[in-house]
Amino acid sequence: MPLTLRGKDFLLKGGEFTLAISKERKNELVNQYTEWLNNSQAVVITEYSGLTMKQLDDLRTKVREAGGEFHVVKNTLGRVAFEQAGLKIPVGFLEGSTAVAFAFQDAPAMAKTITEFARTSEFVKVKGGYLAKSPIQADDVKALAELPPLPVMRARILGVILAPASQLVRTLAEPARQVASVLKAYADKDASPTTA
Repeated sequence: MPLTLRGKDFLLKGGEFTLAISKERKNELVNQYTEWLNNSQAVVITEYSGLTMKQLDDLRTKVREAGGEFHVVKNTLGRVAFEQAGLKIPVGFLEGSTAVAFAFQDAPAMAKTITEFARTSEFVKVKGGYLAKSPIQADDVKALAELPPLPVMRARILGVILAPASQLVRTLAEPARQVASVLKAYADKDASPTTA
């Protein structure tokens, strides 16, 4: 049976088809993956076998909204890119069908996007990933997904930092307020008309 692939159908489906690509294109892909790995706060590696093109596009859109990229990666090219980026590759990470999510901005948001999609889809399974260049297992990715988004974390940290400062300002201002109250009371007493 002849295989004719056009446009988006050119995508490899679960490693079923092997499509030859030029050496130049392989080098371009390895360089792109290496750059993304070096610029990522976190990386989530998944198995994606059986996803339709629409599901894959939906997932890519959600990942981009979370500040990253999601791409199907050929294992041999992925292995070269991971090694060039100085990342140790645990057993099972680059086996079978592989797609990688690169988190450029918010690691917890990316992990949450992928784990939520995997929870609702029987075709996506989290293999593991990397956080700050250290390998993490699938359970660690799920734990990362449970962290609050980056803006919420920043607000919480800012609140913790500012709380002692605002307490200090109130503590320092309190004696001045008390003195001002006493002076105002004397001024009001002096200003009140005397009754004879």
